[in-house]
Amino acid sequence: MRSSVLLVAVLSMAAWSCGPGGSSGTGGGTAAGGMGGGASSAGGAAAGGTVTGGGSTGGGASGGGTSAAGGSVAGGSSGGGSAGGGSAAGGSAGGGTSAGGAGGSTSGGSAGGGSAIPFVFVIAMENQDGAGLLGVYGSSSAPYINNTLRRQYAYATNYQDVFNLLVPSEPHYLWLEGGTNVYADATFSTDDDPSPANSTTDVQHLATKLAAAGKTWRSYQEGLDPSTTGACPVTSSGFYAAKHDPFVFFQDVAGNPPSQTNASCASHHRAYTHQSFAADLAAGDVAQYTFITPDLCNLMHGATGCSNGCTSGLTISACISGGDTWLAAAVPPIVTFLQSHGGVLFIVWDEPALSTTTPFIAIGPHVKHGYGSSVMVSHSSFVKSVERIFGLPINSRVQSANDFADYFEPGFFP
Repeated sequence: MRSSVLLVAVLSMAAWSCGPGGSSGTGGGTAAGGMGGGASSAGGAAAGGTVTGGGSTGGGASGGGTSAAGGSVAGGSSGGGSAGGGSAAGGSAGGGTSAGGAGGSTSGGSAGGGSAIPFVFVIAMENQDGAGLLGVYGSSSAPYINNTLRRQYAYATNYQDVFNLLVPSEPHYLWLEGGTNVYADATFSTDDDPSPANSTTDVQHLATKLAAAGKTWRSYQEGLDPSTTGACPVTSSGFYAAKHDPFVFFQDVAGNPPSQTNASCASHHRAYTHQSFAADLAAGDVAQYTFITPDLCNLMHGATGCSNGCTSGLTISACISGGDTWLAAAVPPIVTFLQSHGGVLFIVWDEPALSTTTPFIAIGPHVKHGYGSSVMVSHSSFVKSVERIFGLPINSRVQSANDFADYFEPGFFP
């Protein structure tokens, strides 16, 4: 969640290292969600206001379904001529079945029935503006983002927040998974851990729709420790924050009530370290949809005790630098995998600091080179784009949003 806008604006004029971000808490005035997800302001920031938005729960229930599992990626190339050449082998990866789907890896040729984008990786960062005085773009504290990623790949100049200022992190992450923060049985407006009251039975969200379509998914969380967070990490501990793992708020993933020992949930979660994740990539132990969250020190959020200096939301320079350094270690192994197997990496920020826009970067062998897209996109666009990539039914909550087609070379976005 953002700190006081007025306080941060004053502090930022005195020193680059002071600014918003960081600390969590309940949000401000009402945020109007609506389908399409453009940023909609909804009045004042009265403390404790209710976050609303989103549209109705969509369509028929998806559930169960066959999940691809087991095996390893065996040199498949993406359809439509991705790096590595060749054509898609067709058909989705096969394997075990479970109601929640197995968190296994794909096997054989390109997964997803010949999609031009057989793999989607996501890295979720926190609480920074795109451009502007405190923005990531152009910041001397982010040399890897600005001198490597933005020069080689595509990035957004108009990625709009789906809420107004002072709405905390958790509703944003729920939106990235289900296209809203308002469900028939729960409205997410705080940063509280999952609980019977702070979870939903809704099934119109990405993980369940992927499993129903026979696609694999996995969540990597830095700081996950089964002894404290649970193997199904529903409990915040240390520098791990459950609010940054959207899957654990859905009862068809984490159980009713959400449980640290839910076996299906645990099978979809792994603790992230640079070394272990790079080893998974090298071994081809990769899900078709992979969601990665750095810990509070490394995702540009901040917490007391962070050794990289990102100790609060006010240490903007240190937080941007810490996140940039983390990305410089995390991204290259993913790029190597994408060059061989096809796919895309989306680096998304949950919310801005002072403005209404966040950074966003698309990385892959068929995204546009050094391209800044001005098409208005949002977290609704994210959900719609993942659904289009994997051929899933489009969630009614995000139907009217622009997708990410503008970031890709012609013919390489579904």
